[in-house]
Amino acid sequence: MAKEGREKRNRQGRMSLGEHLVELRKRLIIAALGLVAGLVGGWFLVKPVWNLLRDPINELKLQGRDAVLTYSSITEGFDLQIQIALFIAVIITAPIWLYQIWAFLAPGLTRKEKLYGVGFLGAAVPLFLAGIFAAWYVLPNIVRLLSTFQPAEDAFYLSARTYVDFAVKLMLAVGVGFVMPVVLVMLNFVGIIRGKTILKSWRVAILVIVLFAALTTPAADLWSMFLLAVPMIVLYFIAVGISLLHDRRVDKRRAKEFEEYGIDLSEPDLSDYEDEPATSKSDASAKPRKASTDS
Repeated sequence: MAKEGREKRNRQGRMSLGEHLVELRKRLIIAALGLVAGLVGGWFLVKPVWNLLRDPINELKLQGRDAVLTYSSITEGFDLQIQIALFIAVIITAPIWLYQIWAFLAPGLTRKEKLYGVGFLGAAVPLFLAGIFAAWYVLPNIVRLLSTFQPAEDAFYLSARTYVDFAVKLMLAVGVGFVMPVVLVMLNFVGIIRGKTILKSWRVAILVIVLFAALTTPAADLWSMFLLAVPMIVLYFIAVGISLLHDRRVDKRRAKEFEEYGIDLSEPDLSDYEDEPATSKSDASAKPRKASTDS
């Protein structure tokens, strides 16, 4: 009987707090195993990726600058390769951990709604990679601009760890920023937020996007900030359009369902009740006058 009750509860999409915690542990373990596998594969790609990351520094050398990446400890080279391999693992295992996020947030959806997960992955992964590419595209401009604040006759000795930290954080931050519109659409499809609510916050969204682009790029590099902010703003309004279209379809479907059951969703006519409070008030005031006349 207990097993049948659990199966019925699972079919209805209801889970207790303990079951949610077990599900969270399961998703975290799968995501962690995927990252470990990606870390092993990323180790063999460290050298070509590191050569790509050092290209902006090589460009400074071609311009005549004395630009050199330095290592301050014996183990820093090994630690740096582990960091680059982990960065590669996050990218190549993006379909795995993105799906685990979706699978945990929407365990009670119907079969049709679970197909949204395929659309979520199909949109989130390319956008995440597009964000990384956009950050990679503006990285040489950022390095070139920041190097101009140092006198040309001075040597430009940059810590390899500091440089990789800067490049990796920039690309991951922009990649996540490009995925945020997909998260908004996902929340709309699940029914947590309406498209009109997203649209009403467009001023705040644009401000947050511009601030985000300004924080991830140097203050003086307006071109790089523009290249990052404009695609994110466009993606935000695309998410708004998709959410509004989805809400319109859902409202029409619900209206048909209520119409079949004879439920009227129109606002009630309150014109018949407008004079009632005034009438009762006048009656109440008339009673004391009558009482005073009798006396």
